[in-house]
Amino acid sequence: MADRILGLLILALTIFYGWTAASYEASFGDPLGPAAFPQMLAVPAALLSLFLILRPDPDPGWATGLPAIRQIATVGVLIAYGILLEELGFVVATALGASAMGRLLGAGWPKSVISGVAMAVGLFVVFDTLLGLPLPLYPRFMS
Repeated sequence: MADRILGLLILALTIFYGWTAASYEASFGDPLGPAAFPQMLAVPAALLSLFLILRPDPDPGWATGLPAIRQIATVGVLIAYGILLEELGFVVATALGASAMGRLLGAGWPKSVISGVAMAVGLFVVFDTLLGLPLPLYPRFMS
């Protein structure tokens, strides 16, 4: 029953996500428009949620203890990342978020921070410079 409930929740979120993405507008020259990528993500997510609804695990196991705490913390990190992205700028928010995720996945602080900063800078270069998608580089108070 838990798989079906989760599948219904994911399906509802996916429909909302795809519907909301349809109203995205941007002034830069992407021929497909900014709604294309989120809508393309919504389709497989909806299909996978239907799989959970129609073919649930007969004996699902719930995470307990430390794994459950890590799962909750991961959701918290992702929510905080979304909230802080414009306030802190892409590079700082992504470096913090990726570092926190590295720690949650068991890496030590040095490896988490180094990989988080490298990922933030690399993704900024790819998206902003190579793909031409504008991202907030600096924290809002510096703009």
